[in-house]
Amino acid sequence: MGLFDFIRGLFGSSPNHQVEQSGEQRDTTPGRSDPGVSETASPTPQVEPRQSVSKRTQTHLPCSKRSPVKLQQLEYRPGIVRTPSEQEVSKQKPYRFASIGPRTGEYLNLSRDMDERWLEYFGLPQLATPDDLAQWLNLSIGKLAWLTHHTREGYRPKNESDSHYHFQWKRKRSGGLRLIEAPKQELKNAQHQILHQILDSVPTHQAAHGFVRGRSILSNASRHVGSKFILKLDLENFYPSVKYSRIVAIFRSMGFSREVSLWLARLTTSAPYWGLKAPEKNWEYWQLMQRHLPQGAPTSPALANLSAFSLDVRLSGLAKAYNLKYSRYADDLTFSGPGMSIPALNEFIPLTNKIISDERFYVNKKKRKIIRNSQRQCVTGVVVNEKVNVSRQDYDILKAILHNCIKLGPQTQNRDDHPNFSDHLRGRIAHVMQLNPARGTKLLMVYDQIRW
Repeated sequence: MGLFDFIRGLFGSSPNHQVEQSGEQRDTTPGRSDPGVSETASPTPQVEPRQSVSKRTQTHLPCSKRSPVKLQQLEYRPGIVRTPSEQEVSKQKPYRFASIGPRTGEYLNLSRDMDERWLEYFGLPQLATPDDLAQWLNLSIGKLAWLTHHTREGYRPKNESDSHYHFQWKRKRSGGLRLIEAPKQELKNAQHQILHQILDSVPTHQAAHGFVRGRSILSNASRHVGSKFILKLDLENFYPSVKYSRIVAIFRSMGFSREVSLWLARLTTSAPYWGLKAPEKNWEYWQLMQRHLPQGAPTSPALANLSAFSLDVRLSGLAKAYNLKYSRYADDLTFSGPGMSIPALNEFIPLTNKIISDERFYVNKKKRKIIRNSQRQCVTGVVVNEKVNVSRQDYDILKAILHNCIKLGPQTQNRDDHPNFSDHLRGRIAHVMQLNPARGTKLLMVYDQIRW
């Protein structure tokens, strides 16, 4: 087994799709109904066990004399072994905080569909019930319920003091506002454990370079060195567009039971209290009231990468069909290729937009750029025209800051109030050193003259 097995699993094929129980094959028919998804419509929100990828690209090389590449329908086959609905109903409470069943006096037992094969394959803890999850997190079941607002209507805090997040609005450079949701310490501790002992064990797509161990802005940029042109796209509201149901599906694809997947998803998503208001009126901010990935939680980058797994698969296939290279750093998408591919961009760009829309992401059309090699080509802040290099503008700005620190004192240059300004400058110099050792050495010599 390898990365291909995980791709099949995320799309709906298990390591051993043909599974029999009690002499009968389990039902894996697409579209079989589950209990509802909505948190407001049902005491326990649930989702289909896997995300489906409805379309894929044909891998034909582009040619001016043929019709454009078409997106072809992809058959969806769930890989999770599903528990028959009649076995999910229990007259006695199967575990604490079990949901009420469809009829009076019945409960739902959503802990029986754990897939041990995938959990063992990824080396993940085998958690089937909320009690298992609480014990794994070294929490009482009551504290776990408190962290997930289990007793609140819609699993949502009543007010700011009742929330487990600190909320702060920050203005974007491109305009508009961004909501920063930083988890409070107890929730943050649980999220760190989920990150290091669950999410870090699940591989991301090879095209993803942001927040991935062993990859960086340098590895992302290096892929596009020496290209005739670069096409840059930006995903708008990347984290808020990843909703609760998709996070549940991700944990289900790892093999966790539906019950545990629901609790893990509530621990790693945010639903702000209804009284939260933005400094300015904009319909986009209303979307933040839906349960989503919070920007500021330690688990969000890893979950965002996994949610974009099928997006990376499809865009990589499309790029290959046009003889292009593709990489993604968080919400920045980059394509590059030879000059012969430039005429095909008129058909390539609409296809990328279609795939992005199908995968429930949004393109920021204002940030779309096509950069030829006659211009300065920059990918995630790294110049890639002939080799990876730091931009002259960034180098000159940092050099001026260092000289002003010597003349006027470092406190006059800390305009962004960095708590440890010396380490901040040292980190920026290290970045330059990685891209251009000669320039980095010159900056380091100036830095050593600063009186702290």
